[in-house]
Amino acid sequence: METAPKGTRELSIQEIQPANNEVRNTKKKRTGGWGLALLLLANQALATLAFFGVGVNLVLFLTRVLGQDNAAAANNVSKWTGTVYLCSLIGAFLSDSYWGRYLTCALFQVVFVVGLGLVSLSSWLFLLKPEGCGDGKQICVPTTSFGSVMFYLAIYLVAFGYGGHQPTIATFGADQFDDSDPNQKESKSAFFCYFYFALNIGSLFSNTILVYYEDNGKWTLGFWVATGSAVLALVTFLLGSLGSPGYRYIKPCGNPIPRVTQVFVAAAKKWKANLKEGQPLYEIEGTESAIKGSRKIVHTDEFVCLDKAAIITEEDRRGPANPWRLCTVTQVEEAKCIIRMLPIWLCTIIYSVVFTQMASLFVEQGDVMNSKIGNFHLPAASMSAFDICSVLLCTGIYRSILVPLASKLSGNPSGLTELQRMGVGLIIGMLSMVAAGITEIERLRRVVPHEHKSSLSIFWQVPQYVLVGASEVFMYVGQLEFFNGQAPDGIKSFGSSLCMASISLGNFVSSLLVNMVMGITTKNNKPGWIPSDLNTGNMDRFYFLIAILTAVDFFVYMGFAKWYKGLNVENSDEDVLNRV
Repeated sequence: METAPKGTRELSIQEIQPANNEVRNTKKKRTGGWGLALLLLANQALATLAFFGVGVNLVLFLTRVLGQDNAAAANNVSKWTGTVYLCSLIGAFLSDSYWGRYLTCALFQVVFVVGLGLVSLSSWLFLLKPEGCGDGKQICVPTTSFGSVMFYLAIYLVAFGYGGHQPTIATFGADQFDDSDPNQKESKSAFFCYFYFALNIGSLFSNTILVYYEDNGKWTLGFWVATGSAVLALVTFLLGSLGSPGYRYIKPCGNPIPRVTQVFVAAAKKWKANLKEGQPLYEIEGTESAIKGSRKIVHTDEFVCLDKAAIITEEDRRGPANPWRLCTVTQVEEAKCIIRMLPIWLCTIIYSVVFTQMASLFVEQGDVMNSKIGNFHLPAASMSAFDICSVLLCTGIYRSILVPLASKLSGNPSGLTELQRMGVGLIIGMLSMVAAGITEIERLRRVVPHEHKSSLSIFWQVPQYVLVGASEVFMYVGQLEFFNGQAPDGIKSFGSSLCMASISLGNFVSSLLVNMVMGITTKNNKPGWIPSDLNTGNMDRFYFLIAILTAVDFFVYMGFAKWYKGLNVENSDEDVLNRV
């Protein structure tokens, strides 16, 4: 690689290169591994139990307790859920840039606990009057503006806390395994599978036990149990820093926004510069990159216009070091990686529209179906237990049957690639919307005259929940692996947050679709597709609309997946990550 003459202070290479001695002092055997990863999996299960203790039945809380109509409640849940996962970008940024994974996880979990405590207090003190209301029979007294404000403040604190720590905890768990060790690399792949497994184990309790109590008017009890679970999750997380071996910590790599911006600015300034034959692009000497904590990335031939940022011109040789004029190959490739991932990420948003229906329209649909089993009333939100069981079952089938079979057929040790799995997830997600539409058609055929409900059994919803669960194993586990694996070392948490951000935008797109559909279908005093009384609507058409959008999205995704080229870092026998 070419270096600059002495007159340019060697482009400050000595100032920006990480310290080798500190990096190499880390002993893998004394930190990380499955013992610590299991603590993080337990933390994830408990935190998810707490989150879904509020989120899974929120749409019914808004309709029964706050008196909102179905469309407004579905929109508010979509916006809230979207905010949860949008906050993942904030957590990822702070983790990668300044605080590191451990501190970010700890602080956001504290906010999460405070938010849940306020949800419990505000609902108990201001909203649930008289006691036991909101069970579908006893109507709650209209709440005051102050009570509503306190409740919304509390649930958005929950959104900020849970969303901020989610991508960071996933990346922190992956940090406990070393990519340079083949065995630990395979363990890292398994960790993401078990991470999603733990997430669903936690939500299983919320979607069955807590939902039952909340559906019967014991909302405060459900919220306090969720708060206690969040406290236990925080304690479990902190325990990992006390024992030996302890967590494997990765130092933050600095703010990536200026680094990426510098590439575009430097390339624009050198728009007319051309790389001479045989002239190498700029990179620092040694095994480590100029970005602290990040390995060097191998140069690629895509987006060659950005390579101009790494061309050394005469002006670069004469003047002092200027990162806004000259960038290393690794810095340029980091920007290219982000550009390559974005089309894949955008194609996952429509799938998230499918996923978000479970927390809104699926629940509202089930609430107007026959949910009696003898004398027992099955809460509509508890049907998501079939989604969770589907995830747990499909995860086991995938790891024990599909991976060995696919690896023999394809020669890939991991079975299907992450991109292939995400494509399969899109197809199954589309089928789930078709199943939901068919169920809604049948439900409307069996509406009981002069009653709010249909005689159709709520168990007709089982196929749509099972299909969504199966699609999650392929789509979301694939996303976690893909974006974490393809993100450069300096933006690993950002990579994990892209999965959460996809869910966020999916919720906002779902809300936008509901508003557009209702705006069009309610003209001329028509009830619309999703009215307050679903028995007068056509929600099946909305499901089929999402299925069509998912099918179109699948073909667009296939084109981008075929075009995508993976990240390739320079191999080194040394652990070049700047660990604490």
